[in-house]
Amino acid sequence: MPLVTDAQFDKASLRTVALARRAALEPAARAAAAEAAAAHAMEWLGAVQGEVVSVFASIGGEIDTDPLVRRLREAGACIALPIVLEIGKPLLFRLWEAGVDLVPSAGPGRMAIPAPPEGAPAVSPDVLVVPLAGFDARGNRLGYGAGFYDRTLSLLRHAKRVEALGYAFAVQELPVVPAEAHDERLDAIATDAGVVRPAEE
Repeated sequence: MPLVTDAQFDKASLRTVALARRAALEPAARAAAAEAAAAHAMEWLGAVQGEVVSVFASIGGEIDTDPLVRRLREAGACIALPIVLEIGKPLLFRLWEAGVDLVPSAGPGRMAIPAPPEGAPAVSPDVLVVPLAGFDARGNRLGYGAGFYDRTLSLLRHAKRVEALGYAFAVQELPVVPAEAHDERLDAIATDAGVVRPAEE
């Protein structure tokens, strides 16, 4: 039986706290927050003309990414969405052209995630807009426990320059997220309250 570290135990507890805060937000507050976070994200990203930006399709209680996608397209970015091919492997990214309907992904997992159709071209993103359960001011991300983005960011960062922008409600910020050796830090986190720029150590 695998050993459970203190950091993993703490992450599970913190994840519960952050997700409860997220779930408590009212629909009107969620909609306003999504618009505000999109504006803050665009300010941090700057010029994105011609860049490939991976944006997640919001599921469950995640912040709505539709306002951000709209702004990115207007600014000339190419939009991609992540695809889960296999548990324990990095993500694949497929181009999501404007006007193309998303379909439930056929990858493993308990929840079908909207994704571009299989015929959409695979791309390598320049920017990853990353979902999360919680985060701290140092750029540590609390994910959902599967490690997909940590593996993917590690692979991409060894191959090219990429930016990782966390995207969440401000209420998901935590005092400290325990960081393990395999955890990939975010470059910034865009929320409805503004952009969290990790403090230098």
